[in-house]
Amino acid sequence: MADPAGRLADPAVEARLARLDEVLAGLEHTPGPALEAVRLLTEVYGEALARVLDGADERLGARLAGDELVGHLMVLHGVHPQPLAERAERAMERLRPAVRERGGDLTWAGVEGEVARVRLDSGSKGGCGGGSADITAAVREAVLAVAPELTEVEILPDGEERKAAPAFVPLNTIKRRSVPQEAG
Repeated sequence: MADPAGRLADPAVEARLARLDEVLAGLEHTPGPALEAVRLLTEVYGEALARVLDGADERLGARLAGDELVGHLMVLHGVHPQPLAERAERAMERLRPAVRERGGDLTWAGVEGEVARVRLDSGSKGGCGGGSADITAAVREAVLAVAPELTEVEILPDGEERKAAPAFVPLNTIKRRSVPQEAG
């Protein structure tokens, strides 16, 4: 599973991540020091990663961010050097040539909150060969792979204007301001 330098191949990393998800899911409902140890270790590793990036030049930071595993760690710890919208748009742009070959096109429509929006133009002649479900799945997978902090990728059909959602602020997000007490 490891190469001669002791490095794990991507399938081995993916297997370990899947197992880690299982173990962490079990720990979530188990009170005690194990979960705290995982949390503390994660915080320390995040700080170490941030310090590495602080000392890295722009080229090295971009190279590290380009590695899928390291990029995910950067997102997890909030130290990714590239903004979420840029990462998501770049992922969509990488798919455009394949979509164009099928007679369609993709246009970046931005990010609102935790949702990326991509417009899918299936072409004036019914392009995409009836495979818009495949394209939708590919776009979602590609965008969420580079921006896992998003919760959804909304595919907007071409020509359909998205209706603005009414403004809603959940009550639990409103913080009560403290009123200074007068000295008396």
